[in-house]
Amino acid sequence: MKVLLLEDIHPSSQVVFDDAGIEVVRRSGSLDEAELIEALEGVDLLGIRSNTRVTEKVLDAVPHLQAVGCFCIGTNQVALAAAAERGLPVFNAPYSNSRSVVELVIGELIALARRLTEKTERLHNGVWDKSAKGSHEVRGRTLGIIGYGNIGTQLSNLAEALGLRVIFYDIADRPAHGNARRMDSMDALLGEADVVSLHVDGRPGNAGLFGAEQFAKMKPRALFINASRGMVVDDLALRDNILSGHIAGAALDVFPVEPKAQGDEFESVLRGLPNVILTPHVGASTLEAQEEIGRFVANKLTSFVGQGSTALSVNLPNVQPAPRSPGATRLGYLHSNAPGVLGQLNQQLSAGGNISTQYLATSGELGYVVTDVDAPVPADVVAEIEASPHTRWLRTWKD
Repeated sequence: MKVLLLEDIHPSSQVVFDDAGIEVVRRSGSLDEAELIEALEGVDLLGIRSNTRVTEKVLDAVPHLQAVGCFCIGTNQVALAAAAERGLPVFNAPYSNSRSVVELVIGELIALARRLTEKTERLHNGVWDKSAKGSHEVRGRTLGIIGYGNIGTQLSNLAEALGLRVIFYDIADRPAHGNARRMDSMDALLGEADVVSLHVDGRPGNAGLFGAEQFAKMKPRALFINASRGMVVDDLALRDNILSGHIAGAALDVFPVEPKAQGDEFESVLRGLPNVILTPHVGASTLEAQEEIGRFVANKLTSFVGQGSTALSVNLPNVQPAPRSPGATRLGYLHSNAPGVLGQLNQQLSAGGNISTQYLATSGELGYVVTDVDAPVPADVVAEIEASPHTRWLRTWKD
């Protein structure tokens, strides 16, 4: 079995794959559609970060691919519905880099409030500018968090510890942490926040979420931070508001178009603006976060191919079976979520042995069941199950 890892995924993943006996092929950059199809020849597992797109065309070209691991939080770079339709699980690391992103945002918030980028630039140019003009403490300011998930809530906690007041808005009904206050609308948040920080996901409905209309509703001289997704913000509108002075400063870690590889030229209308911090999508790029992500996602991939576990898959029913007992035959069966499928499966399997354990989950049109049988399953029974019109795929594990 072979895994292709792109975009400098941390070596901690190598240890997991080596222990599982899986051959690892590494490439440092991302690949475009044609390059990816070519590179996936003879590959069973794919590991990517945020810049490689796994399109429906790619999936059609590589039917032998068994699973995709996104070594990051986001999964919108993968055609998830098409992958599910083909029975291909997609895994990610929804929690592993939250702290790193939050620490970056806190650092940017303070740097913007103190206008540190301008201070350091002037010193590098030999100009001593010891002035308090435009420099403020963050204590007592109001931080507005849009998107109150794993990152938003951690940011809320740390911001309160620094003395900020926290308000938040989320379309989901999420409980407030500490003294944070839920706002009834994003407009209400924008009118009250001294700093606005975006932490929404990459679902298509969030494209263009923040533009000229939203900037106009922010308080004069407020600060703006986006460490979520580049397509969420209209950078031209942000540029206009920075130049007009309505927005006092901004920090962005993500952009609508990002270079494919290290050293490629970065183009943005935000370059060269005063009190604007631009970072190259490094919110999760700490050694600690990347090490944990590498280990976490690699374990999800090896648990799938080694034990049939789909735990935390973002597009298939989630099943987390216990380790297989010695001598048992395990079957992983992805099927249409239709009445009678499980009963028929159990009837077919009972002809060959006793079912010792079984784990089932359904999601939408799909059902997934992992079954351990205490004896080998006859080949004709396996063939019969595979021939069912409800079968998406059947995999077996045995000693």
